[in-house]
Amino acid sequence: MRITGLYAALAALLIIFLAVRVMLRRKTAGVGIGDGGDHELAKRVRAHANAVEYVPIGLILLLILELDQTTPVLVHAFGITLVVGRVLHAFGLSKTSKISTGRALGIVLSALAITAMAVLLLWRHLVVALA
Repeated sequence: MRITGLYAALAALLIIFLAVRVMLRRKTAGVGIGDGGDHELAKRVRAHANAVEYVPIGLILLLILELDQTTPVLVHAFGITLVVGRVLHAFGLSKTSKISTGRALGIVLSALAITAMAVLLLWRHLVVALA
């Protein structure tokens, strides 16, 4: 669990950073709930929410793979891809609400990591079930 712990800590710091950005903008804009029509606040809220939506399933899959004794290099590759994807997405969305390179690359990397981990776990399950 040491490998997953590293990526969980990095993802947690990203989520806290994004949450603080939301809180600071809420204070500046005087908005308690929702986005109050403030476009900048809306972008920050979505950047934070997107991380909160994708990170948990990615970390759960990563932990299961690690506990299943997946080679550490592969676990690190998945962890790096997930965290880098989330960082790129957060900063891409923070700059513009339109499609941006960071946002697009971030979602591709995140989805790739989550999909690859899920497929690997399914493959292992089928191999064991059919053996």
